[in-house]
Amino acid sequence: MNIRNIGLASAAVLAFSAAACVVAKTPPSVEEKARELHRKILTVDTHCDTAFSLLRKDWRIGERHDPALRASGKIDLPRMREGGLDAEFFAAFVGQGPLTPEAYAKAKDSAMRAVEAVRRMTEEYASVIGLAVDPEGAWRLKKEGKLTAFIGLENGYPIGRDEALVKLFHDRGVRYITLCHSSDNDICDSSTDRRNPEDKGLSAFGREVVAECNRAGMIIDISHASEKSFFDVLAASRAPIIASHSSARAVCDHPRNLTDDQLRALAKNGGVIQICFLGAYVKTPPVIPEREQAMKELEAKYGNVRDIRDDALRMKAMAEREAINKEFPQVRPNVADLVDHIDHVKKVIGVDFVGIGTDFDGGGGVVGCDDVSGMIHVTEELVRRGYSDREIEKIWGGNFFRVFQKVLDLAGK
Repeated sequence: MNIRNIGLASAAVLAFSAAACVVAKTPPSVEEKARELHRKILTVDTHCDTAFSLLRKDWRIGERHDPALRASGKIDLPRMREGGLDAEFFAAFVGQGPLTPEAYAKAKDSAMRAVEAVRRMTEEYASVIGLAVDPEGAWRLKKEGKLTAFIGLENGYPIGRDEALVKLFHDRGVRYITLCHSSDNDICDSSTDRRNPEDKGLSAFGREVVAECNRAGMIIDISHASEKSFFDVLAASRAPIIASHSSARAVCDHPRNLTDDQLRALAKNGGVIQICFLGAYVKTPPVIPEREQAMKELEAKYGNVRDIRDDALRMKAMAEREAINKEFPQVRPNVADLVDHIDHVKKVIGVDFVGIGTDFDGGGGVVGCDDVSGMIHVTEELVRRGYSDREIEKIWGGNFFRVFQKVLDLAGK
């Protein structure tokens, strides 16, 4: 073989080898694609009830807890890493109580204890997680390789009758207020309290609270609010609003979820709905008569479990509810059912107005994502359904942070 032929043969071998390498290269799996995307974007969950767990002496958020155990809760820092979640809104939740000066003072103290617990967490685990009060702070922490803690206030009850307390909570790092919870309060009516069949919506005092939130740069959250309250708040607020943990009522008919008319109004306002991971809000379960009766008896005995102010009594009631769940297990929704809500919101108002707000430690029950370590599976499902990287980035934080920044920009104007 002459030199020319040897050269041609060598070139052919190299070309074949290169082609073989190209053919042999395995495309990334759905999980690998999701993980790579999470490394690039800033992911946020706008609602969890883990703040009061920080006050427990038998539980530390810096340690990994077994998701299979009820006492483990839904969120800890190691599991946030596992699930690919960068930022969490820790909500200082206060159950609704009497509308009296003494009760307002207790509610304020209870909320402040939870707020300070979140702040202490970021000091104790400063190498892992930091406190942020704006989107820029969360991005800075992400670049430093740290997680982010934001603080919210669930239920405006601790405001009492003094709208000036909005600024007090804002000064301590709180960045949104869920105006009410499962019962009507001085600010507005709740979606789940129809002891008075009339929906009175936002009160005159509530309008003062909304105005003060706009002035302070506090995000207004209408999750839990009645329909009239929702529309009244939209009319009163100069800034866009959020539903920090609500889903689509057309997909699951529950009063805590938003109707299509509400979704359209929210989009017109420039706000965002953050899809909730509480099973009962994701998919309507089949009726189990024995379970229904047991749950009615539990409510007659304790009232709404989450409104119980005494910690020991609330834990006792939750344990009894868990026993009912074990005896009469409910059919649980899965991640695909959850993403159906995102699909629906995208269809009705577009992908620019939807995000993620789990309500973990106040809820759960989604197979495949029953705690924070499973949140990457939501992205995997979005990838399977053909959502683009840009759309997924918007859902996981871009839309919410747009609203957050707009609220800050409008503050004081």
